[in-house]
Amino acid sequence: MERPWRRVAPALLACAWGGNHFTPLLLLYRQVEGYSAVVVDLFFGFYVVGLVPGFLLAGPLSDLVGRKRPAVVAVVLGMAASAVLAVGSGGVVLMCAGRFLAGLSVAAAMVVGTSWVKELSAPPFEDGADPSRRARRAALVLTAGFGVGAGVSGALAQWGPVPTVLPYAVQSLLALVSLVPLLAAPETRPATASGRRRRPSAAQLVEDLRVPPRARRRFLGVVLPAAPWVFGAAALAYAVTPALVAERTGGLAVASAALLCVVGLAVGALVQPWVPRLAVLTGGRQLLVGLAAALLGTVLCAVVAAVPSLPLALLTSAVLGAAYGVVLVAGLVEVQAVATPRDLGALTGWYYSATYLGFLLPEALSLAAPLAPPAVLLLGVVALVALSAAVVAAGLRRPAAR
Repeated sequence: MERPWRRVAPALLACAWGGNHFTPLLLLYRQVEGYSAVVVDLFFGFYVVGLVPGFLLAGPLSDLVGRKRPAVVAVVLGMAASAVLAVGSGGVVLMCAGRFLAGLSVAAAMVVGTSWVKELSAPPFEDGADPSRRARRAALVLTAGFGVGAGVSGALAQWGPVPTVLPYAVQSLLALVSLVPLLAAPETRPATASGRRRRPSAAQLVEDLRVPPRARRRFLGVVLPAAPWVFGAAALAYAVTPALVAERTGGLAVASAALLCVVGLAVGALVQPWVPRLAVLTGGRQLLVGLAAALLGTVLCAVVAAVPSLPLALLTSAVLGAAYGVVLVAGLVEVQAVATPRDLGALTGWYYSATYLGFLLPEALSLAAPLAPPAVLLLGVVALVALSAAVVAAGLRRPAAR
């Protein structure tokens, strides 16, 4: 039996590639263009500025007009972002604009793609895929795009010609090719009774953004407190840790950053299929396992800050990658358990918006750098992870509404 979700997967991978392949290039821009750490982290911040409205608009929009059109727009936005970044490496405004477009692209792809893949993994499109597998499919494709994109672009930037252009050209070509199967994928949100889709009003979009009362307690008490540590852990692994060991890697700083990124995301992908097993072993408390890994990884990151070591940095990225993978899938399973087809996109958008708040962590650490050494600041992050875990543990004691 054909699995139509695979027609959506290449577009998801291409957009994730376009969102994260910038990460190992951060050190390149500091070396080639002379940007400071605060300015480079500002590029990360503008990525989040694009992500949040993308998440909040793409979800309800796809609930109302269908999945395909917003997904196509996401791919096109990703190509536009790559074009702006390729020509704008020497200008802060253009770099911020390119990262903003990349954020919009990734946000739309993640929300719409995750919802679409979940629906295409269920009857009448496919039989036999359990809920955790439906959540894992989109998460694995996204993680593969984040990881492979960072690895390939890091290698091209370290050893290829025109390092500030070639990585973006490769991503644009991949995105263009991904449109072919995407346009052939079946739509899962049916048209109106008249056979035509109406343009949604602002009131409809706002209404669709509301978290349904039946889901509110679980969403606010369990999902949201854990969500920022999905990409909070990832940001520590491949944005903060590489900078801590940059002086130890010499001329291979960009390649080392790419390696740390790939290690973190590879471990994140490898642990995702085991999340259902963790759910059984822990009685549904797999989110706490992920947060425990985030806690340990942040402690290790603080040690790296105090005693820079590339082997320890690799271990840190691996532990933080495990945290990313477990919390990402566990959170998606929680969201999809309480969502209906009518509000799946919106709830997924809220969830991903909260996850990407973690990407503001590098900028916060850079701004706070004059106040204390990096190791001390990271111990403060450890306290925040512990607080989040305590809130989630309290929320898990209350049964979920079904």
